[in-house]
Amino acid sequence: MRLASPLGIVCRFAILALTSAGVLALAGCHQATRQPDGLVIESEILPQPLQTGAVILNLKARDAASRPVTGARIELEGDMSHPGMAPVFGRATEDAEGHYSGRLDLPMGGDWVILMHVTLADGQKIERQIDVKGVRAK
Repeated sequence: MRLASPLGIVCRFAILALTSAGVLALAGCHQATRQPDGLVIESEILPQPLQTGAVILNLKARDAASRPVTGARIELEGDMSHPGMAPVFGRATEDAEGHYSGRLDLPMGGDWVILMHVTLADGQKIERQIDVKGVRAK
């Protein structure tokens, strides 16, 4: 039986701590999603803490060169993370160059998944997902 060296144990602990910190950072109200297509969508959901009722999604869309993505159509779909709940729908509209905002009404507390169905100005269709944890019931 081979025992791990103290340095090996410290390195493993450091990797675990950094990985956990990265996961916790993604759980906040700001998220950015980057995919191979180069589209980056930064999102903020308000109000915080999240609770049932109307929530506002503020989105910032950029291309791979960090230029604002304008003229996109963004349809929003909110689904509970468990089956049996009807989805809720909304639309985000462009209120400044590359900045979009939309509203969803979340009728139940719990964990939600928000799907963004994005149609770019050139007709390309892209989907993104935001995991929303711990919406509180009013």
